[in-house]
Amino acid sequence: MDDSKHNLNIKPRNMTEIDFTACPECDLLLNPAAPDVGDKAHCPRCGYLLQRPRKQSVERTFALSIAGLILMFPANLMPLVGIKILGNTKDGTLWSGVVALFEEHLWGVAVLVFLSSIVFPLLNIILSLLISAHLYFNKPNRYLASWMRWLQHMDEWAMLEVYMLGIIVACVKLASTSELKFGFGLYAFVALLIIAGMLATSLDKVLFWRQIGQLRKEK
Repeated sequence: MDDSKHNLNIKPRNMTEIDFTACPECDLLLNPAAPDVGDKAHCPRCGYLLQRPRKQSVERTFALSIAGLILMFPANLMPLVGIKILGNTKDGTLWSGVVALFEEHLWGVAVLVFLSSIVFPLLNIILSLLISAHLYFNKPNRYLASWMRWLQHMDEWAMLEVYMLGIIVACVKLASTSELKFGFGLYAFVALLIIAGMLATSLDKVLFWRQIGQLRKEK
């Protein structure tokens, strides 16, 4: 077996001395592991990746959350792409796209785009910032556990990459019929997409939950 993978033991008969965790995939009860940074802990039954510690996870998450929050404003409010047809130029922003969908009475699509490209990514960054800031400064808060649960749910709904694919497809189709000009908002949006990806890989959920539990005991 690969030495970089730490398998966990099945629950023994004496259940009073050790706290146990359940594999999210197959519900096998396991002894908690403490792999080093760079190693991985896998479930011995199904192979599910249980833990992969990140180096300086709290610090990196805190810094990336601040950068993402700053980029949210130009990415949403500044022009993404300018279209010039027959001498007429029109700039498009992320927010104007949502408004245009509402004006076309495509309310379901407009709400979906608004939530997945603006609301959920913003909430994801804000929750990451709040949690990492409290852990970084060792400040207990009774809402930390609730924030962490919401953050885990937000990961499934923040879909900036899908909107980016839509922008690419639209640019490819319009390139032959009009003149395109890329605005600063597009560069901010690409940077935000990169920051969001780095944020997702930097956040060590097991470490965050452990530190949240420690702060709760110290409170």
